[in-house]
Amino acid sequence: MTVTALSITPIKGTRICGVDAIELGESGALGDRRFFLIDARNRMLNAKVLGNLQAVIASLSGEELMLSFPDGREVSGSVPGGGEAVTARFFSRERAGHLVDGPWNAALSEFAGQELRLVEAGSAVDRGRDGAVSLVSRGSLERLAQEAGAGSVDARRFRMLIEIDGVAPHAEDQWVGREVEVGDALLRFEGHVGRCLVTTRDPESGEVTLPTLDLLRSYRGETDTTEPLAFGIYGRVLRGGTVRLGDSVRVR
Repeated sequence: MTVTALSITPIKGTRICGVDAIELGESGALGDRRFFLIDARNRMLNAKVLGNLQAVIASLSGEELMLSFPDGREVSGSVPGGGEAVTARFFSRERAGHLVDGPWNAALSEFAGQELRLVEAGSAVDRGRDGAVSLVSRGSLERLAQEAGAGSVDARRFRMLIEIDGVAPHAEDQWVGREVEVGDALLRFEGHVGRCLVTTRDPESGEVTLPTLDLLRSYRGETDTTEPLAFGIYGRVLRGGTVRLGDSVRVR
C-alpha cells in the first residue's frame, strides 16, 4: 500500500491542490485549513453553501497568502498577527479564532457577492483533532466511478488529505479503531466520513455535476458506518512526521 496523492488548501472551502509532501502534527497537515471564512453573522461558510469558492486557489508561502481567481486576478499579502478575536458558528459548534485584516476580504466578498471575512484558527478541519487527517483509497474511487458509469471520479470532490492505492474498494472502512503508519507518521482512525452536498460539486467550478449522495445511497446506504453515506475515514495523529507521495502505508 502506498500514498498516491496528498491534497491541502490554506483556506477551508477553496480549491484543494496536490502537493508532494505534508508535515503532520496533532492538528493535521501544517498550513492545511489554517483559515476559514465567515459571513456578516459570524457563521462559517464553505463550498456547501458557496460552491464557487472552489474556483479560488489559495496558496501560502511562509506568511504570504495569495488568492488566484478564475479571471486571472491575484491578490496577495503578508498575514498580520494579532487580529481581533472572534467566535464563529462552525457547523453546530463554536470555533474561536482571530480576524485577518488584508486585501483578501474585499476580493473574496466581491467574488462571492456577499460579505466574507477571513478567520485564522490554526486548523479548521471539521472534527478537530479527532479528524486531523482523512484518507480514502483509489479502489473506493474506482468503485464509485463504476456506479456512476464514468471512467473516473475526481478524488478532489471528497477533499481528503491522503489518497492511497493497493487495497480493495472500501477496505479502509475496516481501519476504524486501528493504528496505521503512513510515511513517518502514526495515525489512529476514529470514524467514517459521512458525505454532504459538497461532493456533488465539480472541484474546480463548484457546479453540481455528479449525484454522489444518490450513488452512495444506492450501494452503501445499508453499510454499517459511524456516519451515513460514508466515503473514506478520518482520524488522529498519534505521532507526527513527514508523509510523501510514494510512502508506504502499514496497518498495525
